[in-house]
Amino acid sequence: MIKIGDAIPLLSGTDQNGKQVDFKSFLGKKTVIYFYPKDDTPGCTAQACNIRDNYAALNEKEIQIIGISADSEASHLKFTNKYQLPFPLIADNSKEIINAFGVWGEKKFMGKIYDGIHRTTFLIDEEGIVVDVITKPNTKDHVNEIYQLFKL
Repeated sequence: MIKIGDAIPLLSGTDQNGKQVDFKSFLGKKTVIYFYPKDDTPGCTAQACNIRDNYAALNEKEIQIIGISADSEASHLKFTNKYQLPFPLIADNSKEIINAFGVWGEKKFMGKIYDGIHRTTFLIDEEGIVVDVITKPNTKDHVNEIYQLFKL
């Protein structure tokens, strides 16, 4: 997994609107990249809606938000429309970005073991360096965690 002090990989992906999102465009801005398991599930919805509800305040603090999962563009579009999410969700079907950040791996749920995305958030400074990693975000209060770690 990418850790504090590492530079983010300068990759790109496609968001829910079919727009190419180039990670080089993150340079010069504080950025939050959050990886989540699946669109429209309880925890992922709570996390996305917490960010949505605080999006204006994040913008005022010049923090950009990017969500990433392995769901398709169509799934992301349905999710963003249903919950009126104002930020891009990258569809990483190939798991190139997910694997580059090291958030894919073995998980356990209700006694079953399977491979999936570990819910993880990376806080990135203006130079593209990871300044903090939240490995088990509080989905209902995620923005306050972001503020505390960015010391805002």
